Amino acid sequence: MFGIGMPEMILILAIALIVIGPKKLPDLAKSLGRAMNEFKKATREIKESMDIEGDLQDVKKSLDDLNTDVKDAVDLNPLKSAKPKPSPADAAPDDRPSTEPSPEPPPPSSTSEKAPRDE
Repeated sequence: MFGIGMPEMILILAIALIVIGPKKLPDLAKSLGRAMNEFKKATREIKESMDIEGDLQDVKKSLDDLNTDVKDAVDLNPLKSAKPKPSPADAAPDDRPSTEPSPEPPPPSSTSEKAPRDE
């Protein structure tokens, strides 16, 4: 186990029996066993979570590849890569005459008509 043979284990248990006492030794052994069990359980859970993260990364990569393949296969604009050259009319849009009607000026305000005041 840790390079400890049977004679060393017997010696450690004998010293523990003398130091701790016969009444407390079974409780101590039970507590030590529970602590080791919890430690093993926590270690196992950490290993499983690391394995799950690796699996999730593989699935995500596969889905990203699939998404790229679908986007390439369902290209709605086949001329997307071959853009047409802009025409001279498109090159200078500010120089062209506007086809939109100009906004109408606001109606003149009449200063001669005033509402009568109630006094």
